[in-house]
Amino acid sequence: MNTIWKAVFGLSTIIVAANCLTCRQCSVGIFGSCLFGSDAICANSTESCYTGEAQFNATGSLTLHTRGCLDSDLCGLTLTGSVLGGAYTSAYKCCVTDLCNGATSVQLSAALCAAILLPLWEFWEL
Repeated sequence: MNTIWKAVFGLSTIIVAANCLTCRQCSVGIFGSCLFGSDAICANSTESCYTGEAQFNATGSLTLHTRGCLDSDLCGLTLTGSVLGGAYTSAYKCCVTDLCNGATSVQLSAALCAAILLPLWEFWEL
């Protein structure tokens, strides 16, 4: 019976770790720099980290950048639209490792996963 519980714990550890994807989040960035960026933990396992670019067709030189978590179905898409009569093109590039969309460290995600898993491990050791 103890072996079954260890298997359940191991499986739940993998599931929790898979849901701990941390991405760099940035609502607006220009010239490749993020303004007011932070780290975000994706809400579910179907999300990936993304880097997005929106280029306004009229100017050709103004490109806005965004980063964060995005549903994986939207990865690789290029979308077109208009804002106030100005056409734009936006593209999304995705990746699936912690902070792969532009951050510099992975300590936050590792610390968060450890904080979630440690109490579970101690419970099963009893």
